[in-house]
Amino acid sequence: MTMRKTAFTEIHRSLGAKLVDFAGFEMPVQYSGIIDEHLTVRNSVGVFDVTHMGEFIVRGKDAGAFLQRMTINDVSKLFEGRVQYSALCYDNGGIVDDLLVYHCGDHYMLVVNASNTPKDFEWLKSHLSGDVDLQDRSDAYSLLAVQGPRSLATLQKLTKVNLSSIEYYHFVRGTLAGVDMIISRTGYTGELGFELYFSSGAAPGKKVWDAVFEAGKEFGIKPIGLGARDTLRLEMGYCLYGNDIDQTTNPLEAGLGWITKLSKGDFIGKNVIAGVKKEGLKRKLVGFDLSEKAVARHGYPLAVNGSEVGHVTSGTFSPTLERAIGLGYVATGYDEVGKSIQVVIRGRAVAASIVNPPFVQKS
Repeated sequence: MTMRKTAFTEIHRSLGAKLVDFAGFEMPVQYSGIIDEHLTVRNSVGVFDVTHMGEFIVRGKDAGAFLQRMTINDVSKLFEGRVQYSALCYDNGGIVDDLLVYHCGDHYMLVVNASNTPKDFEWLKSHLSGDVDLQDRSDAYSLLAVQGPRSLATLQKLTKVNLSSIEYYHFVRGTLAGVDMIISRTGYTGELGFELYFSSGAAPGKKVWDAVFEAGKEFGIKPIGLGARDTLRLEMGYCLYGNDIDQTTNPLEAGLGWITKLSKGDFIGKNVIAGVKKEGLKRKLVGFDLSEKAVARHGYPLAVNGSEVGHVTSGTFSPTLERAIGLGYVATGYDEVGKSIQVVIRGRAVAASIVNPPFVQKS
């Protein structure tokens, strides 16, 4: 099967990126190296091509009520220009996907994970009722994430919009580098940053890319691959669908109780989630530090005194902390911060301790 391209694929290739198949797209996993790219975002500014993410448009007089029933967060709290982190759940409380909900005035935009785009669309489509129009507009958008402490200074050169006035999880419509777009104060890195949604196509893509890199030249701006995107999000303790959350995961055990609004009215999965809360969780997602540099891979057992108590969901060597970190599920009772556990790596028990994410503290 031929991999899909973004407006930036040839640019990535010309920059010597290592390209891989990710959710059917030919995407850059790294350029100069994951550690170098990671530290560039933590210390200055980097640019990610995340065009592979899915975008759905939901409109109609019943659109708000529809999304209130489909998602676990409280859509009624949104207003135009506001973004909400949320999730879709199955009837059994398992997670279909985590996503962003944008209130765009006369419609909503949902931003979903690339690998889940077809599945999410069919799930939403199968529950349509009332005056609701649902469209998959994923191919209509290019999406760049400009992240890092110098991101605002870089992008401010290219727009008359006062970027410092955009609060976290808010967005504006404006012109940047001469291209109309949604400028969103969001990201997956824990750093100051923006996500830029604009019309797909090679011409606007190259125009924005070139302008951003020229504006960020004085700050040492670099292109960043999906490898560093993963290490950056893990340092913040952010969940990755398919690793830390999936159809077997209840939002409460994943630490997503803060977006699960059981008091908002009925929504898909509510009764099961409420039942789990009442009965008490049987497992919890925790963070852990390892005592040595060995990386805890997805699926590795977590043990206490030789007895398995859970499993690793994500692990990496943290370039910022210069130590190995990870996320995983452990049985309730073994989740206390400071508790000693072992990560079983190819049959060898490596000492670790439970910590409370984020691993890297950001202001």
